[in-house]
Amino acid sequence: MQQTFSLRKFNPEDLQAVMQINRVCLPENYTDFFFIDLHQRFPETFIVAEENGKVIGYIMCRIEVGLSNFGFGGLVRKGHVVSIAVMPNSRRKGVAQSLINTAIKGMEYYKAKQGFLEVRVTNESGISLYKKLGFEITRTIRGYYSDGEDAYVMTKRV
Repeated sequence: MQQTFSLRKFNPEDLQAVMQINRVCLPENYTDFFFIDLHQRFPETFIVAEENGKVIGYIMCRIEVGLSNFGFGGLVRKGHVVSIAVMPNSRRKGVAQSLINTAIKGMEYYKAKQGFLEVRVTNESGISLYKKLGFEITRTIRGYYSDGEDAYVMTKRV
């Protein structure tokens, strides 16, 4: 299948388009300051997908230091996928997979040893994609989402 989209780093002119995608696709919405702060601190892991000059998806991450999600001791640098979304009419074209793979490279740039994300336990297509990309479920967080739904934490070695 011919790839019809391209990826590039987020820039502040993309803010309104990214916020619109966030509102359409996800119940968790963020302030403009939150998006800009992540962009300023971790530009290598804030990526947008474009098709025909229009932003159709994004991923934004931050780098954290914490205990390994795989249970081996000590503190590690971890890339946290804070948010990923692709407009409904642009799905099933490999956009999300490309966004994740590009963000993982950004995590490597920041010397992260693992990447992780939270996903709704009912999001079967997301879970399936993340497993295909090498993520595994490492734990469940009860009541993680504002509507009370549980989340799986899925982790991948970087």
